[in-house]
Amino acid sequence: MISIKEIAQDEFKACFELDLNSICLWSKKQWESEFNRNGVKVIALLLSNEIIGICAFQVIIDEAHINYLSIKKQFRRKGYGSYLMIYLIQQSKLMRLKKLLLEVSELNLNAEEFYNRFNFITVGKRKNYYKDGSDAVLKEKKIIN
Repeated sequence: MISIKEIAQDEFKACFELDLNSICLWSKKQWESEFNRNGVKVIALLLSNEIIGICAFQVIIDEAHINYLSIKKQFRRKGYGSYLMIYLIQQSKLMRLKKLLLEVSELNLNAEEFYNRFNFITVGKRKNYYKDGSDAVLKEKKIIN
């Protein structure tokens, strides 16, 4: 059974473990501090009570910035990422947000393809943004209520 729940701050270690086994983006300390940022919500996608995906986003006035979105490797390309994104878009509409924003590595073609399927458009670049020196592609999706 698939479900989605908001993750509490004391569950940040579960986020770190999923990240460690998927895209290795943040340290344990970064995950802990993410929960302390104003307006941040972290949601988990669960399959039979196992966390298989996470999305961390920060609401700022009338937009949300997706800081993190990942699905465990063994569950990718099975529709779970789409399920999580559709939920996030629906929640954005309920919150009357005007747009979603994110950065994705120029080297992560699978992620770019994924976001393009949800009508995210490229609006800019950040040079040498990631640890490996790759650029970040800035993407935006307008939310129509």
